[in-house]
Amino acid sequence: MAKPTKPGAGGGGKPEPPAPKTTPKSLNEQAPELVVITGLSGSGKATVLKAFEDNGYYAVDNLPVDLIPTFAKLTKDSPNIRRAALVVDIREGESLKRFPAIYSAIKRDIRTRLLFLDAGDDTLVRRFSETRRPHPLGHDRSVLGNVLTERELLAPIRALADHVLMTSEMNVHQLRRRIVETFGSPTDIRLMVSSLSFGFRHGVPADADLVFDVRFLPNPNYIPEFKSLSGRNARVARFVRSYPQTQEFIERVASMLLFLMPHYIHEGKSYLTIAFGCTGGRHRSVMMAEEIGKRLQKAGYHAKISHRDIEKS
Repeated sequence: MAKPTKPGAGGGGKPEPPAPKTTPKSLNEQAPELVVITGLSGSGKATVLKAFEDNGYYAVDNLPVDLIPTFAKLTKDSPNIRRAALVVDIREGESLKRFPAIYSAIKRDIRTRLLFLDAGDDTLVRRFSETRRPHPLGHDRSVLGNVLTERELLAPIRALADHVLMTSEMNVHQLRRRIVETFGSPTDIRLMVSSLSFGFRHGVPADADLVFDVRFLPNPNYIPEFKSLSGRNARVARFVRSYPQTQEFIERVASMLLFLMPHYIHEGKSYLTIAFGCTGGRHRSVMMAEEIGKRLQKAGYHAKISHRDIEKS
């Protein structure tokens, strides 16, 4: 018995329609995105905006409401800005009433999310008391009166929110971590690592987070043919690396740093300077900064290698 002919497989069947085009998920993830941050004064908007900035977003604070459509179009059309975050809050005054209509309009043109930050009344009053900052609504009412008035004024905007985040029980680190969890994985944070060499003779770098003293390694400075060279020279690096203590030190430091990096990222750290010091900052520390920096780069971290004292005598 002959099998029925499939459409488009020959015979008189109609050709199969072309499969619908689908957009790969990766392209959707790269689409321009705008996050609008708003909420009660004292709820942590400044901390959240900084977390977005550290996570690769172009960040703007207190943008006038009427400029939001222009900023949204810039975010959509600019090849250099793929993700942006801005803060809009009670500081806008009467013009804040226009925000719901503006927000609805820009959502039709660009992928947009609204994050509303909130906290309990007691928490907000306490935070203003601790910081001794005036409430944006002025001095005509008590702080609690201002909080209640602001809550009422922001109610229409809160109703539009895609995410409402209560910050009463959060410290700064927990709040930053929540933003990462909600708007991107921890690996999205661009931890900027600097692998830096220096000479103790010229002082320890003030911005160093981790300092390793490599003066216990054999010193090429006492070998005439190496004295005028630096640790970036292949022969000098090979000389220092040829000793077993050097190899073990490299492995131990690299292993420790690869253990630490995810934890630094998880805690929201944005910059990490790892400094390696020898006597003059020209040979051993340079070789070590190069080696560790390249290992971190190979592991996928954004690591910059620099040598503070390599040109000093």
